[in-house]
Amino acid sequence: MLATMDYEVIIIGGGQSGLSTGYFLRKYNTEFMILDANNQIGDSWRNRYDSLTLFSPRAYSSLQGMPMPGEAEGYPNKDEVADYLESYAMAFSLPIRTKTLVTGLSKIYNGFRIHTNRDTYTAKNIIIAAGPFQTPFIPETAKALHADIYQVHSSQYKNPLQLQEGPVLVVGGGNSGTQIAAECSLSRQVILSVSKPLRFIPNRLLGKSIFSWFDILGLSQATSDSFIGRRLRQNEPIIGTELKPYLLNGSVRVKPATVRFGPEEVYFEDGSHLPVRNIIWATGFRCDYSWISIPGVVDVAGRPIHKRGVSPILGLYFVGLPWQHRRGSALIGGVGIDSEWIVEQLTWKHELSH
Repeated sequence: MLATMDYEVIIIGGGQSGLSTGYFLRKYNTEFMILDANNQIGDSWRNRYDSLTLFSPRAYSSLQGMPMPGEAEGYPNKDEVADYLESYAMAFSLPIRTKTLVTGLSKIYNGFRIHTNRDTYTAKNIIIAAGPFQTPFIPETAKALHADIYQVHSSQYKNPLQLQEGPVLVVGGGNSGTQIAAECSLSRQVILSVSKPLRFIPNRLLGKSIFSWFDILGLSQATSDSFIGRRLRQNEPIIGTELKPYLLNGSVRVKPATVRFGPEEVYFEDGSHLPVRNIIWATGFRCDYSWISIPGVVDVAGRPIHKRGVSPILGLYFVGLPWQHRRGSALIGGVGIDSEWIVEQLTWKHELSH
């Protein structure tokens, strides 16, 4: 029989959002526990593709209270980020249970019940810090492709050695898709399928990080419901220009959105089609809150219902959602603003109840 343990607060997710929230809860001497499904802290970064490098410099990739080691203007790779998060948890003695997958969340009279693969927990407050990378999205219509065509989502892609001989189609023109396309183009022809025209901004401009310019121009402070925030959300640029030389020399060809599939061919929005041997799906993720059995937490599309991370359910909060409040809400360097604010709401509610 699974044991039941009681806490004031349980944080679901031990990535940057969960750790940042734990850091601020520590300041209030609140009894809490962080539950994380991974084998060790940082695995959500450690398990991503080999060449992954952040587009934000270390100075803009740190959590509160502990700068990321290394040259401040340099760009950390994914293993540095993973090791940093693990060190952060140790430095602040954050209570974490790894290898603990949350399988259910329900409401009880004085709080919540959390079911996991190991134990059952109850808590007066829940902070969901599961992050934006939940269920990899691959279009259902891709099932029409022949089994001989190699397909992999970017979350499972490691390096070009996974691929078969022949060209590769990368579907999705975000930062991950363009980084992967550039890497693959060193050894094969790449077709990059995008739904919007590619728009690049450099990592550095006039000797400063582009993130410094975001601060100077006030873009970092633009909220999700502001005019600037809405414009930015509609057309997020690709940060970095690493792909441009490969576009110029023809090793990466850009095609419009992929619309349908034959057994061995892909059809594009402009009516053209190409045979394909490999597909890398850089098509992002979809929310999966199916484990929450509380009405009013998610909308009909499965997205969290919240106002700046505060759900309609008393005591239930979110941290680390894209554009939860600002552009950086889901980024390492930006999540602290949201996690501190959520902890303040939670502790303010706790003081009122006493």
